[in-house]
Amino acid sequence: PKMKEDHCLHAVLLCLGVLCYSHGLTTEKLNHSRPSLHGHHEKGKEGQVLHRSKRGWVWNQFFVIEEYTGPDPVLVGRLHSDIDSGDGNIKYILSGEGAGIIFVIDDKSGNIHATKTLDREERAQYTLTAQAVDRNTNRPLEPPSEFIVKVQDINDNPPEFLHENYHANVPERSNVGTSVIQVTASDADDPTYGNSAKLVYSILEGQPYFSVEAQTGIIRTALPNMDREAKEEYHVVIQAKDMGGHMGGLSGTTKVTITLTDVNDNPPKFPQSVYQMSVSEAAVPGEEVGRVKAKDPDIGENGLVAYSIIDGDGMDMFEITTDYETQEGVVKLKKTLDYETKKSYSLKVEAANVHIDPKFISNGPFKDTVTVKIAVEDADEPPVFLKPSYVFEVQENAASGTVVGKVHAKDPDAANSAIRYSIDRHTDLERYFVINAEDGNIKTIKALDREEMAWHNISVFAVEVHKQHQEAKVPVAIKVVDVNDNAPKFAAAYEAFVCENARSNQQFITISADDKDDSANGPRFIFSLPPEIIHNPNFTLRDNRDNTASVLVRREGFSRQKQDLYLLPIVISDGGVPPLSSTNTLTIRVCGCDSSGSLLSCNAEAYILNAGLSTGALIAILACIVILLVIVVLFVTLKRQKKEPLIVFEEEDVRENIITYDDEGGGEEDTEAFDIATLQNPDGINGFIPRKDIKPEYQYLPRPGLRPAPNSVDVDDFINTRIQEADNDPTAPPYDSIQIYGYEGRGSVAGSLSSLESATTDSDLDYDYLQNWGPRFKKLADLYGSKDTFDDDS
Repeated sequence: PKMKEDHCLHAVLLCLGVLCYSHGLTTEKLNHSRPSLHGHHEKGKEGQVLHRSKRGWVWNQFFVIEEYTGPDPVLVGRLHSDIDSGDGNIKYILSGEGAGIIFVIDDKSGNIHATKTLDREERAQYTLTAQAVDRNTNRPLEPPSEFIVKVQDINDNPPEFLHENYHANVPERSNVGTSVIQVTASDADDPTYGNSAKLVYSILEGQPYFSVEAQTGIIRTALPNMDREAKEEYHVVIQAKDMGGHMGGLSGTTKVTITLTDVNDNPPKFPQSVYQMSVSEAAVPGEEVGRVKAKDPDIGENGLVAYSIIDGDGMDMFEITTDYETQEGVVKLKKTLDYETKKSYSLKVEAANVHIDPKFISNGPFKDTVTVKIAVEDADEPPVFLKPSYVFEVQENAASGTVVGKVHAKDPDAANSAIRYSIDRHTDLERYFVINAEDGNIKTIKALDREEMAWHNISVFAVEVHKQHQEAKVPVAIKVVDVNDNAPKFAAAYEAFVCENARSNQQFITISADDKDDSANGPRFIFSLPPEIIHNPNFTLRDNRDNTASVLVRREGFSRQKQDLYLLPIVISDGGVPPLSSTNTLTIRVCGCDSSGSLLSCNAEAYILNAGLSTGALIAILACIVILLVIVVLFVTLKRQKKEPLIVFEEEDVRENIITYDDEGGGEEDTEAFDIATLQNPDGINGFIPRKDIKPEYQYLPRPGLRPAPNSVDVDDFINTRIQEADNDPTAPPYDSIQIYGYEGRGSVAGSLSSLESATTDSDLDYDYLQNWGPRFKKLADLYGSKDTFDDDS
């Protein structure tokens, strides 16, 4: 025991020694780091250097607690210089961050106080500068010195999560401890001071399904085999508490929504063991018969089901496809059914998952089977042809009534009704064929020409006798077999040219032939000259044995003056049975050629003209004649235009144009020649009134008028005749034209339009609006619009 007490005493003394040593180092360092402004060297009288002791600042306090709410300003610390003797001659000055606003100093004592509540989370420390100056002269007594005031943290901020709500997913049936998500909270307090920022996580809601790691905030599964099909979504509340989770700590919470994602842990299952379906025998392949569906509680690709037929007597007649939108198996008809042959079918359908998870293969086979029974319903079917199409042949030019072929159809129903046949006349517009309505024999009505139409495509209808709406249609193709009934002819309208200086045996044209018949009755073609001219002295023919022939010159010395045209008959035979031939005439012209054989002229007259004028001279003469004709035509046109009156109308109002004529007629007093009363009544003027402001487009020769009779009735006829002639003659000037203005019509409610009387009447109408009608109505506006003014002046 005594030894143990000695060891304890030694340990205590050692600790005290370390503390004293540390305090001495700190004081020495502090004194050296704050030198006095007066710590300079001075020399004595005899040159001896005198050392003045250094003075430094005396620091009392450097920390202040945040969120201080006391009644008095909190004392931050005290500044004191070793040269301060306490007589008040030293003045302390504080500058820097928050000086004078947050921190104030007593310039005599050097005490620093904080006047405002500080928040470490807003600012953790402040850097200030202290200086001692002479109070009277403001002369610095010490150099400026910086110091730091640190705001000491308290636990005044609760933890906060990065998000108010979290969303996470985890596969269903996950193992215990599977990581789901990590939530993180932060604390604004100082993590280096105390436990204010030391957080601990815990779960408030969501047990026993999930748990959270206290230090990391990682949420993990706590129960095995959680089933999405039982419950898909969970709501978890996580709490973060500071002070290490101890009593008095602040806390914050967040919500985490955890969704179980699907895995393929459920096989498909049919809700029933047998499906009953029916289909008509008239259904066409591809038609839907019915649908089956296996239920799989999984979703997405885990719930995809594929259907197939694995057994049954209807595997060849039916097929099944998968509708991935509805997850149904669609049973469709694969081949045509016959009720009379088989009335029912049975299928075994399997439904299997497309995607299988190996982790859950032990849950059993992910497939199921069901039996589908299909009943075939009887239907009234149309007739059926024994063949889907027919092809027949008939020779061209065959006599009317020749049998082409026979079609046959039957009623597939048990009644086996009689069939009647007919030709669709839309496919046989020319009516070449006819069909026996009872036995289906097709015959010709008229002769057929292969060269006109080699194939005839018709359609034949078959209908039941007692059910006309049940009909069938079959295409029938009839080939017209060729016979040699067309002789070969020239392939083109040949016209040959031979030079006057052609040499003997010179070839000057190659001809070929064409035959409308088929190739069996056409080529090979044989070319020859008729026997009567085979020895003609001018030309000869050579068969090239390739369906062409060459024409050669037999002699020399052709002359255009003697004969400029030759007609050579050529016989062409084909290779048909029996062979046919035709005689074709080749026209050969004799032409003048140069020494190289190039054609110069094929006209006999051209040879005579060459002695007189050249071709260039003839062209020049023709050009001169054409120019003279153009000049004459232009001259005549100009003369005609000068004789015609030119009336030019501008865009201005035609009512402003004044046309003056020298002849004014007899006037109103000239009443001796005719009755003037007829002219005053517009009913006496019949016919069309021509426009005088349009230039006539053609010349009109007026007919000579009738001579007037002495009585008034003849004068009326005379005037009407002249009026009609003037109206129908667009070139006649307006001589003796009489315009009537006094007649206003019968029964008119309008008053007089004359301004002569209205100007003197006392009218109460207001004509001031004429001022707004523009310059054309300015005169009227001056006459009528200023009435009130005139009255006032008078």
